[in-house]
Amino acid sequence: MKIEILTENPLQHTSNALVIGCFEDTKDELYAALDSELGGCLARLAASREFTGKTNSSRLLHTLGKLPFERLLLVGLGKRAELTSERLRQGAGTAMQALRSARVSSFSSALCQSATLPDALEAVATGSLLGAYAFEWYKTKDKEERFEGFQAMTLLLPKQTDLEAARARVEASGSIAQGVRLARDLVSQPGNVVTPGYLADTAREISGRHGLSCRVYEMDELIAMGMGALVAVGKGAAEPPRLIVLEYRGAGAKGRPTVLVGKGITFDSGGISIKPGAGMEEMKTDMAGSAAVLGTMAAAAGLKLPLNLVGIIPTAENMPDGKAYKPGDVLTSLSGTTIEITNTDAEGRLILCDALHFAQKYKPVALIDLATLTGACVVALGHEASGLMGNDQRLADALQRAGERSGERLWQLPLWDEYGEGMKSDIADLKNSGSRDGGTLKAGWFLKQFVGATHWAHLDIAGTAWCDKARPYCPKGATGVGVRLLIEYLTGK
Repeated sequence: MKIEILTENPLQHTSNALVIGCFEDTKDELYAALDSELGGCLARLAASREFTGKTNSSRLLHTLGKLPFERLLLVGLGKRAELTSERLRQGAGTAMQALRSARVSSFSSALCQSATLPDALEAVATGSLLGAYAFEWYKTKDKEERFEGFQAMTLLLPKQTDLEAARARVEASGSIAQGVRLARDLVSQPGNVVTPGYLADTAREISGRHGLSCRVYEMDELIAMGMGALVAVGKGAAEPPRLIVLEYRGAGAKGRPTVLVGKGITFDSGGISIKPGAGMEEMKTDMAGSAAVLGTMAAAAGLKLPLNLVGIIPTAENMPDGKAYKPGDVLTSLSGTTIEITNTDAEGRLILCDALHFAQKYKPVALIDLATLTGACVVALGHEASGLMGNDQRLADALQRAGERSGERLWQLPLWDEYGEGMKSDIADLKNSGSRDGGTLKAGWFLKQFVGATHWAHLDIAGTAWCDKARPYCPKGATGVGVRLLIEYLTGK
């Protein structure tokens, strides 16, 4: 969707539709002027409580020739004193859903004129771009009846706006949204399309487009390197596992890189410890951590961030086969730590432990991994926040602040040594799965054993990578979680 910026008076602006923000408790000058032009229609809607300005509500009106735009879309922003960037993003997303239903592909928005927030422009642009997203690659029927997608949006800004700076901010929002859309696309694709090889090809495409370096380690190299955990998880599948490494070097950036590690299980059957059949189709989403890393690498390069960044993706399919690893097996990881397998469905921590140890060769200033790691995290936090664990409180605090700003919230969980008691093996250094209680924490404790003294944080996105119901700027399905959070953290706003 193309975004244009103007400082034109909304009442004199010609458009298919104009979007404005409305508060529950106050009415601004634009609202009053529009109400006057429409003969008090807006006041009557408020008096009858047909539209009150409640958060994420909307009402589409036809102007019947009384104004130069054909339709007026009212979007509720709640109480003025409670307005935040996240609420504004949601308002912009709500507008996109209403316009989609009305099949309006080109429109204008004066939402920024309702807010004095410093990040209002970015919030409206981001909410609109992400709210416009739809994954319809495989729908072949009823094409004539489906909405063809959004074409253009014109943002109407106050007259004193610095247009050059505003365009730069919208362009930056576009780069971030593109990274989120990439992540959503990857997670939405079926497992017969997105395989370890597909992720490797995607990384190569990103590297070619943005000038990143890309290295893909194949099966024979993984064996020679000693990545026994990653190799074991992938050896039961028809397509071999891989380790993908992308490196971004910001122009003139000096110093150690931040390293991002993303779990890339492109389909998780559970292996020999096979999952129940009901709902197994959703296990195509078990590579959402890798999607977040790829989306973040693309966004960082598009933004030309002045820093060094490394993305590492261990990727495999976890399948039952005559060659598959089994409960009772003992693996030797890249670090030399031996691991007894008690459950082949606890495979994510196995591919991550090799990748986390590998990441230490970069001497990262911070090491962050993202993974749809445990169902226990969904039980604990639902779909409203990702779990956060780590060994460095300053890093955890910085990530939590970034989560609040981006709307991709995190909740910190403990990593006490007591959680490791249940992960000790009688015949090896560790076992890969313990009892059900505290499952998320035990998985985090397991990963902690492979990061050394590196400042590290683990994000369990099992509950946030996929939504079973649509939200204002996220349709039902893949969310692309992690991209905006990480960019917010990396830019250090």
